[in-house]
Amino acid sequence: MTRDYRGVSKFFDRHKRLRWRARAKGKPTVMLHGEYGSAQFVAEWNAWVNGKAEVGASKTRPGSISALVVGYYESKDFTSLAQNTRRLQRSHLERLRATSGDKDLKALTRENVLASLDKMANNPASANNFLKVMRALCRYAIDRKMIAHNPTAGVKRLKDKTDGIHTWTDEQIAQFEARHAIGTKARLALALLLYTAQRKSDVITMGRQHERAGAITVRQKKTGTRLVLPIVEQLREAIDAAPKGGMTYLETEFGLPFTSAGFGNWFADRCNEAGLVGCSAHGLRKAAARRLAEAGKSAHEIMAVTGHKSLSEVERYTRAANQEALARRAVDGLKREPNVGNPDNRVANFDANALKKKG
Repeated sequence: MTRDYRGVSKFFDRHKRLRWRARAKGKPTVMLHGEYGSAQFVAEWNAWVNGKAEVGASKTRPGSISALVVGYYESKDFTSLAQNTRRLQRSHLERLRATSGDKDLKALTRENVLASLDKMANNPASANNFLKVMRALCRYAIDRKMIAHNPTAGVKRLKDKTDGIHTWTDEQIAQFEARHAIGTKARLALALLLYTAQRKSDVITMGRQHERAGAITVRQKKTGTRLVLPIVEQLREAIDAAPKGGMTYLETEFGLPFTSAGFGNWFADRCNEAGLVGCSAHGLRKAAARRLAEAGKSAHEIMAVTGHKSLSEVERYTRAANQEALARRAVDGLKREPNVGNPDNRVANFDANALKKKG
């Protein structure tokens, strides 16, 4: 009778070869080598189950893409990443190993990267995540002089016709607040997400011990960035009205801190109770960035609150900013006041000159 190996499933790669992989929640997805049930297969499966050294590391050929990936897994570049980021990268890199792991590093070309992106054209979000992972892998290879040129340099992200996770509107925020009154855990959760603009993984760690001089200090789990966030009036009200618990503002029904996934599921249920299907905890982080943009805050000011590292990230988060409100405020700068008693109206002249078509 054939033994059933937990977490193992079969698939056919692009060369129509039968392959085996092991995957489970909270564990890396790995490719298993050898015939099903063979000594090598069982050894690698046991290593995966017991969380031992990288599966397949001992048999990777030096100079191969697989060897590069294994080396990257063992580097500080990878191990210093947040757990969720490592999990995402592994999912892409293990697929790369399954299809191209035996190839030489010279196969890491711009043309092959573009070809991989073309195959994922129907899923731009996944394609762009793959490109981000490949950039990290290639930076590692460049720094260690394993490759001379970065094949991802200049490769553009695919255009995504969607805005990703839904950004809450002000009407939806008001609808949630109407359903969940001040003093409830749900209302406190919304206030923490909206008025700190942090990820759920950071909000669930916040507690009164992080308060000092009217601000909350948080070190972001994903980036390690330390932020000091002023407690605005609405957040102060929600914190003071909520039941006092343990070390964190938000606790499960058993008095324990939430896990990130557990909080996401719990908050989704509270959204459904308010009739807000499709709204999520992360969408409130985007709503916070949108509100800051609509209030005329600069990109750097927004980054100081959200903790983003690049302007491009902030731009994606603030894409839902109210265009009409921004435009009305912007065109105020186009107005030219009558030149009464001020022959040297340099500001008005500057605005007018800026509109002239050159050439």
